[in-house]
Amino acid sequence: MNSCVNPFAPNIDENLGSNEGLISNQTDIGGVFQNFQYAYTFKDTLIYSQIIHKDFIFIYTDYTEEVVKVKTWGKEEEIKYTYGLFQNSQRLDLIWNNIVSMTSDSTHVVRSFDLTVTFNPTDINYVNGRVNLTLIKENNKWKILRWVDESSF
Repeated sequence: MNSCVNPFAPNIDENLGSNEGLISNQTDIGGVFQNFQYAYTFKDTLIYSQIIHKDFIFIYTDYTEEVVKVKTWGKEEEIKYTYGLFQNSQRLDLIWNNIVSMTSDSTHVVRSFDLTVTFNPTDINYVNGRVNLTLIKENNKWKILRWVDESSF
């Protein structure tokens, strides 16, 4: 009888410390990327909004029009569009790859990523590219101030 283990009542992992959570306190830039990935994995707009600075600006190039245009939006629109993505997808898999470049003070980071967006089993989109971020430290927490999208669809 002692050899039986109930998979629905596992033992508590005593090795997990208070510093090893899924959500970071964002005191370093790694925490921003960790919380970004968490927010996408669990579709958590509250955590996502905490990595975005109040003066945030998103910059992207619109290739759908006859004339290529650079467009922007702020934090309110970013949260609204991200919420829409979270609500309309079944699954989001974000993988952060190499940091391509970073300033010595960590205020400017270019990092590559792979994102798989599953809307349903027959509608899966793969996005890869780079985020070109300007970060700012506010109240001892790093946040994204500016994001230049360098992804490819």
